[in-house]
Amino acid sequence: MPKNFAMTGVAGYIAPRHLKAIKETGNRLVAAIDPNDAVGILDQYAFDVRFFTEFERFDRHLEKLRRGPAEQRVHYLSICAPNYLHDAHCRAALRIGADAICEKPLVINPWNLDPLQELEQESGKRIYTILQLRLHPRLIALREQLQQAPRGHRHDVVLTYITARGFWYHISWKGISEKSGGIATNIGIHFFDLLIWLFGDVLEQRVHHNDPQRMGGILELERARVRWFLSVDHRDLPFTAQAGSKTTYRSITIDEQEVEFTAGFTDLHTRVYEDILAGGGFGIDEVRPSIELVHQLRNAPIVTDEPPLRHPLLP
Repeated sequence: MPKNFAMTGVAGYIAPRHLKAIKETGNRLVAAIDPNDAVGILDQYAFDVRFFTEFERFDRHLEKLRRGPAEQRVHYLSICAPNYLHDAHCRAALRIGADAICEKPLVINPWNLDPLQELEQESGKRIYTILQLRLHPRLIALREQLQQAPRGHRHDVVLTYITARGFWYHISWKGISEKSGGIATNIGIHFFDLLIWLFGDVLEQRVHHNDPQRMGGILELERARVRWFLSVDHRDLPFTAQAGSKTTYRSITIDEQEVEFTAGFTDLHTRVYEDILAGGGFGIDEVRPSIELVHQLRNAPIVTDEPPLRHPLLP
């Protein structure tokens, strides 16, 4: 029987992937909220979705559904709202008896994780997050391959992620560290989770540069030393990307070998939903290490006695 979904942040950038996942898993969206009302995309999925621009009215509607017939109750709340609202929206989901499926980062600050776990235990409901790279076939195979390495071997890893953004980025909530968590959290969280998943726990971290446009440093993991660089400045795009009018450049090399996982990178949300609906899914314990790491990076002192800001892969 189809499950009923509601969604927050339905007018946002990431929401279409969730809408598509709900439809492709044979379920239905019954209610949605966004302070912006440019949500004509909803008509591609259903004509009877109750839409709200005020959270209080949305919350009241979900509560009414909870108290009504069982077939009308919301089973899952998909959370696509700005980062700083994730914590509150997860709590709202559990309060109405629904599981939460929350975009990354689950929370900005790690001390919010324990109260959410306590609420899970009290409500009997779960909070899931979107760690879609863990379900990428190429990366699953890579992880299995890396686990065959001799005991004690440490890999040399270079991560570069540049996703060019205009002036709007810094005016929006994404450019406000208190609301987005800054670059490491907003654009880097899924890569940091991937690195921990592939190479083990964080032993040490050093940050060489941190400003509103870019960030870089070194991670010492159990099985790897990682040089990483993140940027939203189009001037940091390699010349080949600029020449091709591309606005995103991502690269991970392991022992000087490029890891190719671009194909399928944006099409994994349906797989995440399938996994959750089948009884799997990634919860708070899985996301905790990366949330703790990006908080440390955001607050780390700048180290100036090591290699430079400019990433070695860039011109």
